[in-house]
Amino acid sequence: MSETNGNGKAPRKVAIICSKGSLDMAYPGLILANAARMMGIDAVLFFTFWGLDIVTEKTLDKLHAGIVGNPATHMPAMIAGLPGMENLATHMMKKKMDDLEIPPVREMLEILDDAGTEMYGCKMAMEMFDRDQEDLVPQIRDVITAMDFFEKAEGAQTIFI
Repeated sequence: MSETNGNGKAPRKVAIICSKGSLDMAYPGLILANAARMMGIDAVLFFTFWGLDIVTEKTLDKLHAGIVGNPATHMPAMIAGLPGMENLATHMMKKKMDDLEIPPVREMLEILDDAGTEMYGCKMAMEMFDRDQEDLVPQIRDVITAMDFFEKAEGAQTIFI
């Protein structure tokens, strides 16, 4: 990440905490980080708790849209919980993302890494879920503590998703 933005001032910076691992919750953090990098704003992503599913090799390509208990779907929980509804919602979301030419999550992680976004896994969550850094995608720079994250996020606008 850059040390100045050309006018002697410290660069703008955003730190995004990704705590949920559903398909519909993966994209907000990734899209915000991508928009930041496109604007020359430094970006740090911290994946914790279920958000680790976004960057775990075994789960990354199997993320589903979270519709049960989500009032934004405008669907009664009884219907959202019916067999096949989550798969249908996931298929529809992926189709719409494809129609809008929004890259799949794995490709978004590659794009962000290529753009210089720093991405980290949460040490405590990794221990809770019995994961090792080898379980994560190669774009994750390191597994760090919450205190390490705050050091990296110093001076950043912090967003919790």
